[in-house]
This record gives sequence, C-alpha cells and structure tokens, in this order.
Amino acid sequence: MGAHVSRTDFEWTCDEEPHASRRTLILKKYPEIKKLFGYDPNFKWVVTGMVLIQIMMLFVMKGQSWPITLLVAYFFGGVINHALMLAVHEISHNLAFGHSRPMHNRLFGFFANLPIGIPISISFKKYHLEHHRYQGDEKLDTDLPTLLEAKLFCTTLGKFFWVILQPFFYAFRPLITYPKVPTSLEYVNLVIQLIFDGIILYFFGGRVLGYLIFGSLMAMGLHPVAGHFISEHYMFNKGFETYSYYGPLNLVTFNVGYHNEHHDFPAVPGSKLPEVKRIAGEFYDNLPQHHSWSRVLYDFITDPEVGPYARIKRKSRGLES
Repeated sequence: MGAHVSRTDFEWTCDEEPHASRRTLILKKYPEIKKLFGYDPNFKWVVTGMVLIQIMMLFVMKGQSWPITLLVAYFFGGVINHALMLAVHEISHNLAFGHSRPMHNRLFGFFANLPIGIPISISFKKYHLEHHRYQGDEKLDTDLPTLLEAKLFCTTLGKFFWVILQPFFYAFRPLITYPKVPTSLEYVNLVIQLIFDGIILYFFGGRVLGYLIFGSLMAMGLHPVAGHFISEHYMFNKGFETYSYYGPLNLVTFNVGYHNEHHDFPAVPGSKLPEVKRIAGEFYDNLPQHHSWSRVLYDFITDPEVGPYARIKRKSRGLES
C-alpha cells in the first residue's frame, strides 16, 4: 500500500483567501493591468481548430483496433480534449466573446464541448465561479476533496488510484456535497451532446466514440496535462493555497498554469496572463511555484506529507447576500 499520509485533517484557516487583497495591491500600483481585461479575439479560432482536428480524427480512427485507439486517445486526442476542457474554463469566465455577450459564450461552450463527449460546459460554469468567489469554503468550493476521499485514499497506492479516478470525483463530488437544480441550459447542453455522440456512434461506431470519451477521461487522470488539477491548490508549502506553473504545457492549456495570476485577475484571458506576470512580477516571483506537472503527480502520490488532506479549508459562512 505504500506510506500512509502524515496528515489527519485539512489545513483550516480563518484568514481570507489571498487573491482579492493581492488584486487590490497590484491594481493600485499597476492600474494599466485593467487594459488586459476583456477577451482574446483569436481564442474562438484556436478552439474551432481544435474541434475540427478532432472531427477529422474520427475518420482516422475508424477501423483502428482498441489498443491503437486508446494509445492515440491518451497521447493525442486526450490532450486536445483536455485543452478543450480548459477552453470551457475560459468560456465560463466569458473570455470567448466578452461579458457583454454572455449567450455567445454559452453557445460557443456547447461547440467546444462536442469532442469531449460528456456535457460539462454549463455545469462547470455554475460551480467554478463559486470556486473563485468562495475559495476554500468547505461547502461552496467543490474543488475541495471530501473528508471521505481523504480518509479512503490515504496511502501511496490509494493516492495513485485517486489520481486515476479524478474525473469521476470532479463530476460527482458537486452532486453529493453541493447539489443544484439543473438549469434549462444544462438540458440543452445534454441534448446537443447526446445528438453529437449519437451521430458518431451511428456513422463511426462505438470505438471511435470511445476515442473521444476515453481520451477525455484518461487526460484528466494519470496524465501530464492533468497535473494542473493538483498543482493549482494542493498545499505543497504550508500556508500557500494557490500555485503557478510557468512551463511549456501552458502552450496546450491556455496558460492555466498561471494560476495565481488567473485567480487574481479572472477577467484577463489566458493568453494575456504572462503579461500580468511580467508587469507585476515582484508579487509573483517569490511565491512557491511548480516546475513540472509530471513531478507534481509523482510527488503527490509518493510524498506522505501530501495527499487529499493537503488543502486549505475555511468554515462555510453560506452564500453572501
């Protein structure tokens, strides 16, 4: 089973999350950062290209064996689908068409969602924005692992399987800890996705549909690009709850590695987060950071001091009025 984790509880704090206060300090010193707010007009074309690549891959994968299908899904298709998930993340902040056109963003989210195979676009938005607003809240921040997860997956082997099962925890944890009534747009998202999946199943077969869905699931688990799920907020340094990564995988993840910068300025599109770092570097250079998402996964699994318990939590104060 490997080493047992050394922690027996989460790291509880009464301090406010750090991003709002740092944002105030940065804007006071560098008000020009406000010029970066908005959206990236190139974003929609990059996402469209990714969707079209995956549609072309349907023809390539037709007739391939299951081993080839899964290998290509892990090393290629899953990477693109993970990038599309992070496009959905950008879209949840209205960074595809701007805050003045929310429905344009929602409709584009349906489109970006198609190759992922599972409807996530609308549901992700309604939980993710509260992760920003209530970071660390024991109820409202569904990015936090549950006590049951921490107790069950508390050894090296347990953490290994927890990493593999991450997509299932991300999907079902909110439904258990903080259930919300589905919205009409969620049903629209579901219907559109089922129609798309049905067309693939009819014309290309289950193995090709599996290329999309299994690629999405594998690239959320034990996969280098999935390292950001752990690197972003798991406490590798005591007292620090958000970490950035400035390495090359940002090129295929819309700069989600610039995570301190993103939480400080969620209105800045991913393509401009390096500019935030350049302008206000003294606020970020001395913060703990990660240099490899693969190393993050390895350390998370093997280091007894890190595990699902290694998160900073705050007692829930309920939704603000």
